[in-house]
Amino acid sequence: MSSILNGKHIQVSVFGQSHSAAIGAVIDGLPAGFQLDEAEISAFMARRAPGKAKFATSRKEADTPVVLSGLLDGVTCGAPIGVMIQNTNTRSGDYSNLHTTPRPSHSDYAAAVRYGGFNDIAGGGHFSGRLTAPLCYAGAICLQILKQKGIEIRAHIYSIGDVLDTPFDPVHIQNDNIAEKAFPVLSDGQGEKMQAVIESARLDADSVGGVVECAVTGVKAGFGDPMFDGVENQLARNLFAIPALKGLEFGSGFAGAKKRGSENNDPFTVDADGNIVTKKNDHGGILGGITSGMPIVFRAAFKPTPSIGKVQQSVSTEKKTVEELQITGRHDPCIVPRAVPVVEAVTAITILDLLGGK
Repeated sequence: MSSILNGKHIQVSVFGQSHSAAIGAVIDGLPAGFQLDEAEISAFMARRAPGKAKFATSRKEADTPVVLSGLLDGVTCGAPIGVMIQNTNTRSGDYSNLHTTPRPSHSDYAAAVRYGGFNDIAGGGHFSGRLTAPLCYAGAICLQILKQKGIEIRAHIYSIGDVLDTPFDPVHIQNDNIAEKAFPVLSDGQGEKMQAVIESARLDADSVGGVVECAVTGVKAGFGDPMFDGVENQLARNLFAIPALKGLEFGSGFAGAKKRGSENNDPFTVDADGNIVTKKNDHGGILGGITSGMPIVFRAAFKPTPSIGKVQQSVSTEKKTVEELQITGRHDPCIVPRAVPVVEAVTAITILDLLGGK
């Protein structure tokens, strides 16, 4: 079964494995006649690309997209866009000991059962975060289309371990050129502390998780549906395609569950332009599954990278015995910094689909 983000208007099918010759995507449903800014796409994809910092894997990939179809002189022509990204820096031998000894908290065991032991284990196969590269290409296009509509999506590292960044003001989302930073935080001082936490985990042959906060501005009130097709539902379905994502909260989220209604409720008011708005935004821009016109704000929690250098307990699936496992290879001590643009990309695809894909 292929991996498909199957929206009502936009469909994105992702193919390939971490160590296959290439990975890629087929993107259908985008409007014809849209001129792509290729430099902007390259800059966006570079934010996710590996091999650029100590807090990322040392695997170096150019992640240069090769467009196979769907564009004519850089303009969408109505046909599905087919894009391929070559894998050039693989070391599959690093995974040779994992065929019968699954990594704790990784997909290895479940995938082996699901696919009868024929799953590609190298680099995590098609369960790898490597597959988010073509997702970022699709998302970069959607971000450009949304920007023309006055809709912007930005995200930052909300936390690494116990270190917190300055949160977004949920009513007036600040920018601070986050996307231009090598370490995407609002408070550079807190960012330095986060990097120290990551470095400590790396030197200890370990890993650490964290949270990404994302905000969407410019979406008018009235989009979405109640119950099964709510905006939260659609975002959650697609965001959970990102490997290592384990939790989502919208608006005040779990903290709101500790409040009284009088504290969590957002009073309505009218702004200087005559628009109905709320004085604060604990509802995260979504009421009853439908956009309220306030910024859509959510936080996505990512688990620590399961591939760590410490000796761990596993089993031999052949002998049914408990075994010690030592994982080698190149892995992110923290996936969160590189996950920030991926969250933006998947959110952009979802929001454009919500708006009708045009």
